Amino acid sequence: MKIILASNSPRRKELLQQVGIDFEVQAANVEEVTDKTKPDEVVMDLSLLKAKAIADKNPGRVVLAADTVVAYDGKMLGKPKDEEDAFLMLSRLSGNAHQVYTGVAIVDETGNINTFAECTEVVMYENSPELIKKYIATGEPMDKAGAYGIQGKGAVLVKEIKGDYNNVVGLPLAKVYRSL
Repeated sequence: MKIILASNSPRRKELLQQVGIDFEVQAANVEEVTDKTKPDEVVMDLSLLKAKAIADKNPGRVVLAADTVVAYDGKMLGKPKDEEDAFLMLSRLSGNAHQVYTGVAIVDETGNINTFAECTEVVMYENSPELIKKYIATGEPMDKAGAYGIQGKGAVLVKEIKGDYNNVVGLPLAKVYRSL
């Protein structure tokens, strides 16, 4: 059965293709607003919002949606607004540990809903301002929560991770596969 991925994320598409999941894309263009404040609850709530928007238009279909945030020192970091914001984020993360949360919502063909969140801890090297600026100049950080992509050039910023690597990329793939 072909599922619907409620996301335009190229990383999520690649991960699903990697394990042979048959899917089509219908991006959920919803206003991402939640009253939740804890990172795991925020990403579950936002992923559910996206999944329901697409499921309502496609009854009888399986819909998968996800949302990812980076949390550091009690604050959630989304995608940077501009290069200065990316520099501030990466400077804060430099030499420190932070958490990457991905919330997943799956609506099955009968309308049943399964939501969960995965957390992976990421430790960054102490990165010089010059290295951070050089990385930002690649353009890679601008569409990523926390302003870095572990699967790309941003890999040189990361010292270690504890947990699911694919979760940091944008989808806890093994858990999603089993849930589907």
